Amino acid sequence: MGIAAKAAGADNWAIQIPKLVNPHEETMTLLFDPLTIRGVEFSNRAWVAPMCQYSADGNGVVGDWHLVTLGAYATGKAGLVMAEATGVNPEGRISVKCPGIWSDDQVAAWKRVTDFIHTQDVKAGIQLAHAGRKASTSSPATGDRVLGLDEGGWQTLSATDRPFAEMSTPKAMDQADIDKTIADFAAAAINADKAGFDVIELHSAHGYLMHQFLSPLSNDRTDEYGGSLENRMRFPLMVTAAVRAAWPADKPLFVRISATDWADGGWDMEQSIVYVKELEKIGVDLIDASSGGAVMVAAIPNEVNYQIDLAAQIKAQTEILVAAVGRITQPAQAEQLLEDQRADVCFLGRQMLRDPHWPLRAAHELGDKIRWSDQMRAGASWSN
Repeated sequence: MGIAAKAAGADNWAIQIPKLVNPHEETMTLLFDPLTIRGVEFSNRAWVAPMCQYSADGNGVVGDWHLVTLGAYATGKAGLVMAEATGVNPEGRISVKCPGIWSDDQVAAWKRVTDFIHTQDVKAGIQLAHAGRKASTSSPATGDRVLGLDEGGWQTLSATDRPFAEMSTPKAMDQADIDKTIADFAAAAINADKAGFDVIELHSAHGYLMHQFLSPLSNDRTDEYGGSLENRMRFPLMVTAAVRAAWPADKPLFVRISATDWADGGWDMEQSIVYVKELEKIGVDLIDASSGGAVMVAAIPNEVNYQIDLAAQIKAQTEILVAAVGRITQPAQAEQLLEDQRADVCFLGRQMLRDPHWPLRAAHELGDKIRWSDQMRAGASWSN
């Protein structure tokens, strides 16, 4: 019986297994087993998923909110703190309050955040994104509505001119738009390195631009970027290749995908497997397996493990590292999915919002060791 199964069935697991205090001893769990990808070592496999904060200024520059929020995850000792979807150019932002990484001011602001994360011996990642037709909105705090050109909004871009739901009509990207966007992704990768990030994740999920090209539900082009699976993958693979070339060879590159649209005639697992294998050829190191977002009407399951099952399918059919994400809340649950080889790491989102120090609690509940920050060490004794 694995450690997670024991933990799930024990009334007082933390007492039954003594805490390890010697930092040189082997870890007892997979969740707190270090992982090295290329030249980057992650101290554990409990990672913070990218979560939109809508808290940058109007120029896409992050400030105190990101320093404090992402910094809290670092003091909570997540193995990786992944910053939210960050626009590679102004029109790539979801909203007017989303961050960017196309300017020197943005790079400097992000460097302040990554510098602090690194003081906690934690790695920093950034999700590079372009929202495509799901862009040009206000923040949720101010109504979460589509903004017109006279309100600070912008002309959106997509694979075709079909809008998403009731949002504004995008411009179907021509070759000049495609070339510029690829170049902007590559430039953003260079800026991410300058800003001190250890990892880039490309956002190829949730109905944003790369996914808009992949899914037949949003891409009905008749040129070399539409129709066949090979053609629909062309733009996302070109973006990925450009980023991999611009990003240091010793730093990992991840890609978040929607493994399925949960809709008839849409993107599905069979296509995802082909896509993942092509991404691996380019030099992608890990797939962050999510789902949905292409259409408003989708038959999304309600089971706790519905996305973990997607990660497991990708891991079983490919050779690449896979991250599970979605409804992972309990330490024993996270440990069990790793023991069962359904994924290699866990991304936590909402649970980290509720408990930014979740990894510290998870190590305690699983009876494993974790290094607390010096300033917080008094809290390491759970009996006081």
